[in-house]
Amino acid sequence: MVITNVKIITMAERDYGCGFVRCADGIFTEIGDMSGFAPQPDEEIIDGKGLTLYPGFIDAHCHIGMWNDALCFEGEDGNEDTDPSTPHLRAVDSVNPLDRCFKDAVSAGVTSVCTGVGSSNPIGGSFIIMKTWGSKRVDRLVMKSPAAIKFALGENPKNTYNDRDETPVTRMATAAIIREQLIKARRYRDDLAEYNRLKGTEDEISLPDFDMKCEALLPLFDKEHPLKAHFHCHRADDIFTAMRISEEFGLDYVLIHCTDGALIADDLAEDMPAVVLGPIFGDRGKPELANHDISTPAELARHGIKFALCTDHPETPIQYLPLTAALAVRGGLSHDEALRCITINAAEALGAADRIGSVEVGKDADFTLFSGDPLDIMTTPELTVIKGGIAYRKTVAL
Repeated sequence: MVITNVKIITMAERDYGCGFVRCADGIFTEIGDMSGFAPQPDEEIIDGKGLTLYPGFIDAHCHIGMWNDALCFEGEDGNEDTDPSTPHLRAVDSVNPLDRCFKDAVSAGVTSVCTGVGSSNPIGGSFIIMKTWGSKRVDRLVMKSPAAIKFALGENPKNTYNDRDETPVTRMATAAIIREQLIKARRYRDDLAEYNRLKGTEDEISLPDFDMKCEALLPLFDKEHPLKAHFHCHRADDIFTAMRISEEFGLDYVLIHCTDGALIADDLAEDMPAVVLGPIFGDRGKPELANHDISTPAELARHGIKFALCTDHPETPIQYLPLTAALAVRGGLSHDEALRCITINAAEALGAADRIGSVEVGKDADFTLFSGDPLDIMTTPELTVIKGGIAYRKTVAL
């Protein structure tokens, strides 16, 4: 497939006033000015007619497919709130790619998502990075599984277990459960290493008993390619607890939500953690959202902190991801930075910038075509392409 005669916003080093992109085998193979375009035999050419091409949008934190649209308990598969520590649960076993919200995502230009478990448990399980279109089988949509382990601090675990008078009912207990499980996993790792070191020698020891929870956490301690730790945290003290635990165990962490980020921007700027803000489109529905404000993205940007934006779908429906970026602009963030927050910044926060987030040769051919400003509430994509396939077309004109 080739798209010609388009303005290209690459989110990389160079944009194009009138250019083309060529895709093959699901990736971008050529990007350039129309002056250098030469058609190849039998290739599909779509005239972009002066529209603007952007990278596919990325929702860096949501629960799409885990809470199914228009269903109650029958479609709620994101919180196994019968045990406060469930790192071994895998989002890939729960996502329903036939949920109608995937169509909503594609029609809004959202081509990749990081989706997974909820925040009822201090340790909830894994997240995956996946495409929003291309197969009815989730395994064929997954880019990375697991992509992160979800930890949760603050009111959600407290409220979940307080209703049953079970641990944890305090922030101390929530942190203690996380710390205890991480200590067990680290010790399990060391015991496995000792077993392998002594295997076949006179000092050989028994293989440690299999522990699925510890097994799930082992990738967090991989020194070369650590699995990311995503910490649900809204209030300032919870943000610092996430940072404290991460530093204690050497975790590659991401602060999810970070609602009080503007209050502690000076402190965050000292450490420059990865941050996924949001949802900023919604109300202050619980006490720890008291400082929720659309000006928070701008305040973090003023302190040089790089961040992504998210919908937390279904908290904010995923099709409104571009509108969350628009609200951030209304709150003082620059338009260009807002677009980066749902493209390349999101990819970098997820550790997936080698494949998504910008229009560059060798990356996945995920992109959208717009006739107007993608952050305008009245504007939706004319075309959404995922891995070189047309996932959504508004009109037959293209």
